[in-house]
Amino acid sequence: MAVVIDIEKHFRGFSLDVKWESSSRTMGILGASGSGKSMTLRCIAGIEKPDSGKIVVGGRTVFDSGQGIDLRPQERRIGYLFQNYALFPSMTVQENIGCGFRGSRQELESRVKDYLRRYQLEGLEKHYPSQLSGGQQQRVALARMMIGEPEMILLDEPFSALDGYLKDVMQRDMQEFLKEYTGDMMLVTHSRDEAYKFCTELMLMRDGRPIISGGTKDLFEHPRLLDAARLTGCKNYSRIEKLDDDHVYALDWGMKLRTAEKVSREYTHVGIRGHWMRPAEEEGDNCLPLEIVEYIETTFEHQYLLRNPRFAQSESLWWMRPKASFEELPDAGVPPCLFLPPEHLMLLKQ
Repeated sequence: MAVVIDIEKHFRGFSLDVKWESSSRTMGILGASGSGKSMTLRCIAGIEKPDSGKIVVGGRTVFDSGQGIDLRPQERRIGYLFQNYALFPSMTVQENIGCGFRGSRQELESRVKDYLRRYQLEGLEKHYPSQLSGGQQQRVALARMMIGEPEMILLDEPFSALDGYLKDVMQRDMQEFLKEYTGDMMLVTHSRDEAYKFCTELMLMRDGRPIISGGTKDLFEHPRLLDAARLTGCKNYSRIEKLDDDHVYALDWGMKLRTAEKVSREYTHVGIRGHWMRPAEEEGDNCLPLEIVEYIETTFEHQYLLRNPRFAQSESLWWMRPKASFEELPDAGVPPCLFLPPEHLMLLKQ
């Protein structure tokens, strides 16, 4: 199903200007808080009305300011899963699910029973949202959304309010749900891990505007833009000076680098993800001598802030190294140098 979004909306001093076309079944919008992700979703669902533009879902125009088209939310056949699930607190589980049904009253009871069974909510029919766990609330919200048989579903940061363990469980359940769902899905998130896990195509947003879009894996591997590299989690980047078609000088790290990609004048920075740097025993091409500035321990990896001791103005770089065990000392096995593989160097435009 193709999705075409070309809209503008101005509200409370913020401007949204989104142009995006996708034919993927699993789409995502990645951006920081306040970048306009949720507002874009609300415009697609019909909860908010753009000031101008056009929205086409599956070949069907649901909004077109020029043609006077603005279908009501219930006419769009689009399901919306809110960030906080938006269950009605004074309604029971079965009443909340029934709110999403668009058929006749005669069918309502049997359809609600069917969705209670599908989403493993049997026995909770008379419970209120306050009596449910976070996972149960999410299943109720999913059942309410899916009983309306939407052709497309919109997920608005559905895991942001969950703790670590429950988040992992619910993400696994959502992946299983999406395998069975035959329609399209669009997810908005500020989590690069969620975007990578759920979406085959991404749009990256900043300040109400898309900065780049494309296949998810390609954007993570070749973000092309400095802002895109930051949004996808890259912490290491330096201004560059082109030396030749295969080499740059990293001005902020004080080192010459050979690149796998041909260097053009349009590139202003080079970046590398902290997980891709490899230990090296001696200096050579693309090798950075180490001086540890700071150490941060996380559950399953060591994180180091490093600098080039031979360059007084060196900016810090992050290096992430998996732990062999919880007892492993942070300086055990730290090499004298790190190798920055040419194939993992990202040439970036400002």
